[in-house]
Amino acid sequence: MKKIENETKGKFKGNTIKILLGSGIAFLISLVLLLAISIILTYTNVSESIITVSVIVISALSILIGSIISALNINKNGIVNGALVGAIYMITIYLLSSIFVSGFEMNMQSAIMIIVSIFAGMIGGIIGVNFHK
Repeated sequence: MKKIENETKGKFKGNTIKILLGSGIAFLISLVLLLAISIILTYTNVSESIITVSVIVISALSILIGSIISALNINKNGIVNGALVGAIYMITIYLLSSIFVSGFEMNMQSAIMIIVSIFAGMIGGIIGVNFHK
């Protein structure tokens, strides 16, 4: 009984580290892609109206990749682990936004971002779990 508990704790700890790693990778990818978009907007005539869509697409793509990477060595529950990557990403973004952005508030764009992020994480988790088999 003790051995099973230790194995379960070990897997939980391992999965938690993988989920946090996936979230970190998603942040790094987002940072690079958002920097690229900002350079494009600064030095070209591309309209600033693409910012909202760009942020949503970049976030979803980053979370998808991060959750795939985090779920590669997890044998089950990819959908849950991927959703957690998306949720951690969004919670972190919104906590930082509420601290550093004056007048921050939740709106329809925020709701769309949350839904898209968790959904992208779920898809990435499914892909990651099934890719390694």
